[in-house]
Amino acid sequence: MTRIAELPNSDLQTLRDQVRAEYDAFRARGLKLDMTRGKPAADQLDLANEMLAFPGNRDYVTEAGDDARNYGVLQGLPEARALFAPLLGAPPAQVVVNDNSSLAVMHDCIVWALLKGVPGGTEPWSKPAFLCPTPGYDRHFALCEEFGIRMIPVPLTGNGPDMDAVEKLVADPSVKGMWCVPKYSNPSGDVYSDETIRRLASMQTGAPDFRLFWDNAYAVHHLTENRHEIANMLDACAAAGNPDRAFVFASTSKITLAGAGLAFFASSPANVAWYLARMFKRTIGSDKLNQLRHVRFLKDQAGLMRHMDGHRALLAPKFAAVDSALTKRLAGTGAATWAKPDGGYFISLDATPGTAKQVVALAKDAGLAMTAAGSTWPHGNDPLDSNLRLAPTFPSLADVIAASEGIALCILLAAVEKQCADRAAG
Repeated sequence: MTRIAELPNSDLQTLRDQVRAEYDAFRARGLKLDMTRGKPAADQLDLANEMLAFPGNRDYVTEAGDDARNYGVLQGLPEARALFAPLLGAPPAQVVVNDNSSLAVMHDCIVWALLKGVPGGTEPWSKPAFLCPTPGYDRHFALCEEFGIRMIPVPLTGNGPDMDAVEKLVADPSVKGMWCVPKYSNPSGDVYSDETIRRLASMQTGAPDFRLFWDNAYAVHHLTENRHEIANMLDACAAAGNPDRAFVFASTSKITLAGAGLAFFASSPANVAWYLARMFKRTIGSDKLNQLRHVRFLKDQAGLMRHMDGHRALLAPKFAAVDSALTKRLAGTGAATWAKPDGGYFISLDATPGTAKQVVALAKDAGLAMTAAGSTWPHGNDPLDSNLRLAPTFPSLADVIAASEGIALCILLAAVEKQCADRAAG
């Protein structure tokens, strides 16, 4: 298809009328579809239903002979730490097992840093700033906003953040942290290169207590047979002489049961000691029965990989359906570009600048709920009004196919109408 910007006025008006008619017909179908958040679908949760039978009637004794029903074992069961240590790239002694939400662990780390400071610092964080690779995860940005942390957007390159920009910005001693989703980033799908990880680990920072908030949320969430591996950030930091730089987070929320998973913290021995000292005042221990469930259900790394292959079989057709609909409607038009991620839960799409909010409004009018435009930027402020996050995991495949058709129509209509408006104004 000819690029919209290259069409003569008569052809552009014809295309506008045609796409508007198709959009009106789609809207008349009265669909109610939701592509807002990256939740697991029911059939994904079903993959872990067997776990609900664990532990059995008298199956609550740990490998160490402890009663998992009781208090204690603040750091988490040794067998759970051993099972999930490879997910975090840390030895089991440097892993802490928490209850279900890794976001809660990140929240605690920020609060404790603000109140108590972190190893390597001389005082609590005061008026800190965080670097925020964009497009990024709205929940990360919401945490910063909640605590008045200044956010500095940094562009992504496909191999992680623009490191030239990062290295300049971290010279400012007020920059205390940086969000990173290093594998299958939310929503761009970026996989951080070895060189990016090396530079993040070794860069000179103005703040001696600078921390990478390394959210490896999609470490095993592959959509293809190509299981990407990334360099070990904790090892890279130690080799660079910055062993305390990274706080590593992960969870099983999108592996087993989203509301009944396990969350993890891993870091250097000094950071783990700092974390456990704070945690000791907060709780007498996490849910060890749930830790046993995970160990006895997944068993080992091979079991974890088999389980994730089940997720991939359910999710890959949904991502393919989105790409197919976008390609059919938008390829060659110049109306949008989009990622084709090898893993994760999202598709990042850049629509024609100045149209993302209009796309979401058109979709809403047609019965399609989308994530708000701008949500992938700090404070919801996308300066180009172009980025959209598509979340195809939760709806059924049939609903994903229908929603993708409608979203592609909305993107095309918004682009054509903007081109018409720009020409009329010019």
